Amino acid sequence: VTGKNPLIEIALELERIALQDDYFVSRRLYPNVDFYSGIIYEAMGLPVAMFPVMFAIARTAGWMAQWAEMVLDEEQKIVRPKQIYIGYDERHYVPLDQRREGGAPETEVPGPL
Repeated sequence: VTGKNPLIEIALELERIALQDDYFVSRRLYPNVDFYSGIIYEAMGLPVAMFPVMFAIARTAGWMAQWAEMVLDEEQKIVRPKQIYIGYDERHYVPLDQRREGGAPETEVPGPL
């Protein structure tokens, strides 16, 4: 695969290096279709803002199939995300004109986002 877009050559070289690197090979980390999708979308003339839309469209059938399986499973009562909220229990609203630059301590969530 070659072309006038230099990103193709860079992507091919990155793939070649990754496929020979013990770190990636031992963890079974291989470039997949999404590795090249941005280059393909660009070659098709799609605006960058449409890349996520194309990503979603390509997966809609799979998402719908997964949803249908969930709905048809009589033992599946509710879907709950496996996440734990670690923010403040209660935060008081601070009007925009009273907030200091960078956010007031009472409006900041601790830890990395």
